[in-house]
Amino acid sequence: MAATHHTDATRMLDSRGYAGPTIHNTNPLHLLETPVRDRITESYYWKEQCFALNAATLCDKAASLTYIGGTYGQQKPTPFLCLLFKLLQLLPEKEIILLYLRQKDFKYLTALAAFYVRLTFDTTEVFKVLEPLLGDWRKLRRRTREGGWRLDYMDQFVDDLLVKDRVCATSLRKLPNRMILEDLGHLEVRTSPLGEEIEEIDRDEDEVEEVNGTGHAQAINGGSNDISD
Repeated sequence: MAATHHTDATRMLDSRGYAGPTIHNTNPLHLLETPVRDRITESYYWKEQCFALNAATLCDKAASLTYIGGTYGQQKPTPFLCLLFKLLQLLPEKEIILLYLRQKDFKYLTALAAFYVRLTFDTTEVFKVLEPLLGDWRKLRRRTREGGWRLDYMDQFVDDLLVKDRVCATSLRKLPNRMILEDLGHLEVRTSPLGEEIEEIDRDEDEVEEVNGTGHAQAINGGSNDISD
């Protein structure tokens, strides 16, 4: 069965006569670079853990992830990257990906769905779907290229997806500047999730200055009265 799974992936990777569904006018599996694809399909995790997965069972597998990352050590692919590749092979309905993204119980499933959205959704949808996660401060563990670990956060991971050209050993197509999409009417002007807190801090500072100013004026007036006496 694992051999069949490997053969299916190899067949789908073959560009000669490819007539399947495309993403951004290309074979979905080609959204990952050739060396990364080769390492994924040769990896133990891909051969033993990803065969026979469908959209439902992949959800269960992703829910058990414990870290994000691309490749590490001797270019070994992480389970996170292998499951992303499997998603590109399965191409689930958009509604399923949004369910993965918006559920609240499994943060690594959310991160996986966010990565898939960045790779496959249209530009405007990428911003609309991912920007709400900029207010998600859940901790994520990341496997570094050197094989070590580092602490990350969901909002930082999503920000990387929106602004960087390469994340988790994967080159990302360049997104246009958000202001251009706003000017074209494709996106509304974004309000920072910290906007209200900043405004409240500004109001508090104004109130403090007003109180200090009043107290200072009273002190001066009081001092003048003492002199006149």
